[in-house]
Amino acid sequence: MSAGRPRIVILGGGFAGVYTAMALERRLGRRDDFEIVLVNKENYLVFQPLLPEVISGSIGLTDVVSPLRSLLPRTDVHVRDVESVDLVRREVLTSPGFKPQPHVIGYDHLVLALGNVTDFRGLPGLPEHALPFKNLGDALRLRNHVIRALEEAAIERDDAELRRQLLTFVVAGGGFSGVEVVAELNDFVRRAARRYRGIAPDEIRVLLLHSQDRILPEMDASLALFAQRILAARGVEVRFRSRLVAASGYEAIVTGGERIPTRTLVSTVPTSPHPLVERLALPKAAHGRLLTDAGLRVQGEENVWALGDCALVTVSANGATAPPTAQHAIRQAGIVADNVVAALRGSATRVYDFRGLGTMGSLGRRSAVAQVLGLKLSGFVAWWLWRSVYLMKLPGWGRRLKVAAAWTLDLVLPAETVQLRLGGSQGITREHFEPGQYVFRQGELGDRLYIILSGEAEVLRTEGDREALLARLGAGQCFGEMALVQQQARNASVRCAQTMDVLSLAKEEYAVLAANLPDLRRSFEQLTAQRSTVAQAS
Repeated sequence: MSAGRPRIVILGGGFAGVYTAMALERRLGRRDDFEIVLVNKENYLVFQPLLPEVISGSIGLTDVVSPLRSLLPRTDVHVRDVESVDLVRREVLTSPGFKPQPHVIGYDHLVLALGNVTDFRGLPGLPEHALPFKNLGDALRLRNHVIRALEEAAIERDDAELRRQLLTFVVAGGGFSGVEVVAELNDFVRRAARRYRGIAPDEIRVLLLHSQDRILPEMDASLALFAQRILAARGVEVRFRSRLVAASGYEAIVTGGERIPTRTLVSTVPTSPHPLVERLALPKAAHGRLLTDAGLRVQGEENVWALGDCALVTVSANGATAPPTAQHAIRQAGIVADNVVAALRGSATRVYDFRGLGTMGSLGRRSAVAQVLGLKLSGFVAWWLWRSVYLMKLPGWGRRLKVAAAWTLDLVLPAETVQLRLGGSQGITREHFEPGQYVFRQGELGDRLYIILSGEAEVLRTEGDREALLARLGAGQCFGEMALVQQQARNASVRCAQTMDVLSLAKEEYAVLAANLPDLRRSFEQLTAQRSTVAQAS
């Protein structure tokens, strides 16, 4: 537990987490009798409803994000991944920053708002070849990928099969996310292709795969049928009872064995709760979402709360479960904030009883469907309502003006086809060290494995004021595996003895290799056991 003022730690920076922190700041007022900490892997909030429009460039890349520090002036924001949560000691362990050392945050109340993640487990080829669509990076990656496919197709003359693959775009999932993505993707591809003299409009195929009998199962059947007709009229092939089961770099494989040649496969399904939620010893429903009481406290816990996509929340007014949408997450945030403050100050708690105002979905190009307060709208009116509602929900007037201006210009200007090539970090990198320079120090978190290409390294252990030399390593030898295999802090330091070049392998890539190459895993386990014995003897 924290010393001094009670500390409320929120994990997750989506609608649920950020709006909980905003509500807590309002309830904090001038009393200043508790502190708020929010942990998120990004330093911004993504306005998810507008994310598909990044694909087409209807709005700017940064127009769908808001800086957390601007939204939360009285909250301590930690831009880190969460490694683990100790529910007994009431501590959160986050990933290291520039220096690989443990970063521990104590809490008095913990709010779990981690959302869900795209889960490709059990689906061969999807982790490697399917493009998820959950965050800003996914949207930018998809846009760049589509532009690259058009660029390649425009000059491909020799390989007809490759050309078909490049000009076939497949989206899996007929819910709101999948429909909005395929609508924006289809509009963008067909508008952009006009600039490529080597691409004929009838060569472009855009497919939407859905496992059920109709798209948009969350909406009234008549609105779903309207959406289906609009997509079909604009060239989207909608396939029902077609579940994506596997993929390669060249095709999407659906139930029944059909193989659709494509180099662009987007999957908005399936999803599952955040991996951290899966690891926590807390009560969960069959699909992994956390079970809460009517006040959003995790069942059986005094100081742990859950909301948003990672929680199964029951609406007290009708007994139904709240759908994982932004409007419910925002209202749940207010209830959690009220109840956490009530627990700290000894006042009465509230129950969650919001039934929802309705649902809306964009179909691109001045068309949408909406079901609001019992009214069913479609076409231009629904599109105008969709844009008006979400424009007003954007945080800050400055951002609203920027988005409104971008939407206005998009009505008259052609689609941009600029491909942004951003250099990403590599799992395997080459590093250079000079004599006396430490590769890592004892007690730091193990985040990488190293293989010496040239030079020498010293392995040192510090006990009190004494530093002992355990070994000298040369070309062809590796180090750093003990912390990765045993998932613990470094038990020794490694220092460059002679000018040294190494290959550095990230923990995530090591985990993939170890999981798929049993012999490699066993060899590292044996090396770890051998070195542990030597270290104990010394």
